[in-house]
Amino acid sequence: MELTDVWFVAIAVLWLGYFVLEGFDFGVGLLLPVVAGNDAERRAMIETIEPVWDGNEVWLITAAAATFAAFPEWYASLFSAFYLPLLVILVTLIVRGVAFEYRGKRDSPTWRRRWDTGLAVGSFVPALLWGVAFANIVRGVRLDSRHEYVGTPADLLNPYALFGGLTTLALFATHGAMFLALKSTGEISRRAVAVAVRAGVVAVVLAVAFLAWTQLQGGSLATVVLAALAVLALACSLPAVGMGRQGWAFLLSAVAIGLTVISLFAVLYPNVLPSTVDPAYSLTVGNAAATPKTLVVMTWVAAIFLPLVLLYQGWTYWVFRHRIGAG
Repeated sequence: MELTDVWFVAIAVLWLGYFVLEGFDFGVGLLLPVVAGNDAERRAMIETIEPVWDGNEVWLITAAAATFAAFPEWYASLFSAFYLPLLVILVTLIVRGVAFEYRGKRDSPTWRRRWDTGLAVGSFVPALLWGVAFANIVRGVRLDSRHEYVGTPADLLNPYALFGGLTTLALFATHGAMFLALKSTGEISRRAVAVAVRAGVVAVVLAVAFLAWTQLQGGSLATVVLAALAVLALACSLPAVGMGRQGWAFLLSAVAIGLTVISLFAVLYPNVLPSTVDPAYSLTVGNAAATPKTLVVMTWVAAIFLPLVLLYQGWTYWVFRHRIGAG
């Protein structure tokens, strides 16, 4: 296996980690107006993700940095083509981060309610737009012979991409509800179970349709199997959470999201950004990669520091593993 392939897999793993971990705290945030019945319950819901949400975003930063260093052509074309949606995601993530910090700064119900709205919107928008972005990456965009984007922002809002956005939104809502059912107590946990089942049914239907659409565009037997396993894991999580097996339900929803990400990257390979103008203009792991020396240095750095980061984040989850209630 070439180092270009190794780093393609590494970037896929980083996005997998981001969607699995950030996916549940996006889900908790966007469910804030749905599950919580009062301010104490909203505070408890936020407490379930407050110790870990910023650590989860490290996966996004690392994925972007790895793309910039390992595949600079991919990074340049991607951020040029997706400038507007990525800007919207960035702004909403900033609003979300500020909401976490500022919500408790004043003892005012109106103040807290406004920041709760910012937190919900800051979770809803990225959950939707990340699906739109990745669907467009798999489908391809209008790249010319110089690998420059020649389309418009409206081209990114095609039916397949919008369907992908609805799918990630439903997946993250289900994943967040599974996490709440596992991490909370009392009425919050009971309501989260009911929401998880309802959202999960919608997520299963959307995932089946979106993944089937993806396979028709260029799947193989391996990617079909991965997609089928993702849907099966998600479907099995619903009876698990209904029977009170919240740990298994959350694990299965995480597996479903992880397998979905793997299947999308498997469909994409060896391209990293297909061109819909002419397949010959597509960016691949070969023509988008950095120099071999750069990839060697990056590999050594990752081999040394990545285990330390994983150990630290795992320790953080262990420290804050206890359930939280409105009291």
